[in-house]
Amino acid sequence: MSDKHFRPPGPLGFGGAPLGNMFNTVDEETAEGALVAAWDTGVRYFDTAPHYGQGLSEHRFGRVLRRYPRDSFVLSSKVGRLLVADESAPENPPFKEGLPFRVEYDYSSDGVRRSIEDSLNRLGLARIDIAFIHDLAEDHHGAAWEEVFETAMGGAAKALIRLREEGVIKGWGLGVNLVEPCRRALEQSDPDVFLLAGRYSLLDFSGLRELFPACVERGVHVVVGGPYNSGLLAGGKNYDYQEAPADKVAARDRIAAIAKEHGVDIRAAALQFCAAHPAVAAVIPGAKNAERVRTNAELMSQHIPAAFWEALRSSKLIPDDAPTPA
Repeated sequence: MSDKHFRPPGPLGFGGAPLGNMFNTVDEETAEGALVAAWDTGVRYFDTAPHYGQGLSEHRFGRVLRRYPRDSFVLSSKVGRLLVADESAPENPPFKEGLPFRVEYDYSSDGVRRSIEDSLNRLGLARIDIAFIHDLAEDHHGAAWEEVFETAMGGAAKALIRLREEGVIKGWGLGVNLVEPCRRALEQSDPDVFLLAGRYSLLDFSGLRELFPACVERGVHVVVGGPYNSGLLAGGKNYDYQEAPADKVAARDRIAAIAKEHGVDIRAAALQFCAAHPAVAAVIPGAKNAERVRTNAELMSQHIPAAFWEALRSSKLIPDDAPTPA
């Protein structure tokens, strides 16, 4: 991998969506405990966004991260949504009880600069290191996504390149749930890192085929979000933010059975599989409390025998060419 592009530290980072009250609420003490536990377990990469609880996650991040030397950690946030004060702001699913702001999309050059300034004010910090253009994909914009993408490439992307050149940020990319926008951004611009959620895991290999080879060739890094696929690989029932389809449940159950045979925790396998690809700089599972943070750190370092990965390959549960830790 080239060192031309900024690389966030890993292998384990902290994803901030849960601290924006994703799916259910988290009290301030619990949120603080999760972030402190992340720091204490050695995490030095933290990712948040204005979208997460309409600014709530950023406020919580700043409250804790301001305690530590700024050069000792890497922080990313997102652009593409602006928050407008509104006491009657509508619900912002999947976030509960967010702050009193209305969310408005803005992928323009001016919108990017305003978004970063607003994020810095919420964080109480003087800089972020990485800015991801958020949700620039079909799952959020429907059939109009290609037009929105072109607007962002002409506005947000160019603004972020200038901010990188000015030293305001160290890197930029897309923060999305789909592969295609990342592939197009590589073709049309000069990103440093992608935050790709759910598209590289033990249950989804689309990033492996459609994006990662080009990233390795260009020296562009990937942060893997959603390594548990919304919880299905961690004992839950959801996949991609909704009830899991039968084929994914069946695949999970087959992996779990092989894991049990080899004395492997399927959650450890999920995290370590994502981290093993050379394009991947960090994996950022969501965590709502300190116990879960500490568990993720332990899972990332657990020994997994090579025979387990060989069994997954021979059972055609992972591709033959997917890198594994052993």
